[in-house]
Amino acid sequence: MATAPVEAKVKAATTSTFVASLILAVLNAVSADSTLLDPLPGWLQAVIVALVPTAVTYLAAWQARHTPRPAPVEPPVQGL
Repeated sequence: MATAPVEAKVKAATTSTFVASLILAVLNAVSADSTLLDPLPGWLQAVIVALVPTAVTYLAAWQARHTPRPAPVEPPVQGL
C-alpha cells in the first residue's frame, strides 16, 4: 500500500495544521508583548496555543471529502 495516493483528508489536515501553527508563530513573533492572550492566565494561554492547531486539524479533516477507494479484487478460486 506504499504506492497508494495520499487521501484528501490527510492533505487538508496537514496543510491546515501547518498554516494555523505558522499564523500562531507569526502572531507571537510580531506582537512580542502577547496582548492577544494577556488577560488569560499563563497555563490557559499554553492550553489555547496547543489546542488551536488541533481544533483546526480536526475541523479540516472532518470537512474534507473522503477519497474513494476501488473495491478490492478477490482472486479466483482454483482447484474446484
